[in-house]
Amino acid sequence: MATKAQTMEILLCDARQDPPLLQIHHLPLNSVTKPTVGWALQSLGIAKDQDDPVISRKGCYGVFGKRKDWSSPLYAGDRLELYAPLRIDPKLARRKKANRDKDSLLKAKAMRRQAAKPRP
Repeated sequence: MATKAQTMEILLCDARQDPPLLQIHHLPLNSVTKPTVGWALQSLGIAKDQDDPVISRKGCYGVFGKRKDWSSPLYAGDRLELYAPLRIDPKLARRKKANRDKDSLLKAKAMRRQAAKPRP
């Protein structure tokens, strides 16, 4: 009796391109005791190993919106996500917004002071 090869179905969301690409993949579980994120990335041909430059950036992949490590477990039905690099540093964006808001407050205060001065 022929045995059916066991497979694991995952959804791959590649947000490195525009628009993001969603694909269902069936990965063979040939002698894999614990499927991991790294194993899936290798099986899909995205990365050769953990130090591959394609995925070496911290936080460039995750499962269901949560950043995962190379050795994190992967389960059937999981959505493996590949993230695009950030276009702007979030700290810098918050700093610029805070400075812009502070500038507008100071300008408003100066306008009120100017309006409160008696005119000769």
